[in-house]
Amino acid sequence: MARRRKEPDESIEKDSPFPDPVVLPIEDSIDLHPFAPKDIPSVVEEYLAQCLEAEIYEVRIIHGRGAGVQRKIVHSLLAKHPRVASCKDAPAEAGGWGATLVVLKKS
Repeated sequence: MARRRKEPDESIEKDSPFPDPVVLPIEDSIDLHPFAPKDIPSVVEEYLAQCLEAEIYEVRIIHGRGAGVQRKIVHSLLAKHPRVASCKDAPAEAGGWGATLVVLKKS
């Protein structure tokens, strides 16, 4: 059985208000609140890749305090990432345990 090729508009989620991907400028922090928990790993991976490309080596990932689910996802991903030199909870004035400070290795 031959597979039908996806049309471009089929790859866009039905509930998305945007017809095309939204491109955001790369900054030294990202707030994960707007993203669904299932998307967090891919969002963080892509964010780190873009930071490295832009030569941004110190970043803050804002995951929120809540029950700590997103924090655990982020920390698990960072622990395995080959370009992460270190990570720690942000100081109180930068989000406390609701944000993680990450230092990336320069190539």
